[in-house]
Amino acid sequence: MQNRRKFLSSALVGAAAFSLGLPAAEAQEKKKRKRAGKASGPIVISTWDFGRAANRAAWDVLKTGGTALDAVEAGVKIPEADPNNHTVGYSGFPDRDGRVTLDACIMDDKGNCGSVAALEHIVHPISVARAVMEKTPHVMLVGDGALQFALAQGFEKTNLLTPESEKAWKEWLIKAEYKPVINIENKSYDKGPSAFNPLMLPGNVYNHDTIGMVALDANGNLSGACTTSGMAFKMHGRVGDSPIIGAGLYVDNEVGAATSTGLGEEVIRVVGSFLVVELMRQGYSPEAACKEAVTRIVKKNPERAKGIQIGFLALNKKGEHGAYCLHKGFNYAVCTGDTEDKNILIDGKQYFS
Repeated sequence: MQNRRKFLSSALVGAAAFSLGLPAAEAQEKKKRKRAGKASGPIVISTWDFGRAANRAAWDVLKTGGTALDAVEAGVKIPEADPNNHTVGYSGFPDRDGRVTLDACIMDDKGNCGSVAALEHIVHPISVARAVMEKTPHVMLVGDGALQFALAQGFEKTNLLTPESEKAWKEWLIKAEYKPVINIENKSYDKGPSAFNPLMLPGNVYNHDTIGMVALDANGNLSGACTTSGMAFKMHGRVGDSPIIGAGLYVDNEVGAATSTGLGEEVIRVVGSFLVVELMRQGYSPEAACKEAVTRIVKKNPERAKGIQIGFLALNKKGEHGAYCLHKGFNYAVCTGDTEDKNILIDGKQYFS
């Protein structure tokens, strides 16, 4: 009886494909996968709307059979070098002493990882993090040691404090109040990068955000990268979750990968990205795993959670992706091809309505 049922089921599927025509049947199946947040081939996903430009650079690597590791490094270097992006790399908002300090980490499919924190004067901290991974016995270098290493590796020393960021910092110094604005990254880009004016934001203070990216290549291997200039006007020496393996980023090639964005202190407290990957190991979908991580943050301090933003983004080994955040406004970019309709922006679901 069981064999007969299998035969009938296969016959019905075959008949459906025949009646639709093979191309139509394949198109229908692709639509189903897209609705389920699943890709049929290489895929790269990243945080926020500036992730679309980053995804395009990553896809240029993936489409030619390149590795996920090379893809995520190439991808996040785009916002790192963008003078209109004040939350990542060059032109990032400085700390309260006027110093631009950068944090980044990278992790490959074999569990190798590298990280830098409080790095100054280097446009591409992600590439320094990769050098730490590949050329030292260590995982993390910080501050002056990270800079010393970067210069020894041939990275150029650059003034990262642009006139626009310096102006914003001096304006902030008038009151020196610290009240982060949720979702500044969308306020920054809602009219395009060229329209960004930090001095027009309410409260005269500016939050930050991160580019977190994970990719699955044609060989079925995962890698991830995370890079940021950190909180605007933070205390000198402050480090958030972005360069911390397990907090801002985690990759397990048997299961999936996750990254985070938002207030790093809260992500560190739950070791957020590692938590998301472990939940996926237990059978959670990427979105459900991200939701559970967000929920745990809320449970630890419900009142604090009402005034901050945190988002998690995840990709599993099957190519399924999903995200979840505290408040409305977080979105992520998904790229599976060269055309605009294959490099789309998706709104993350949120805990607080």
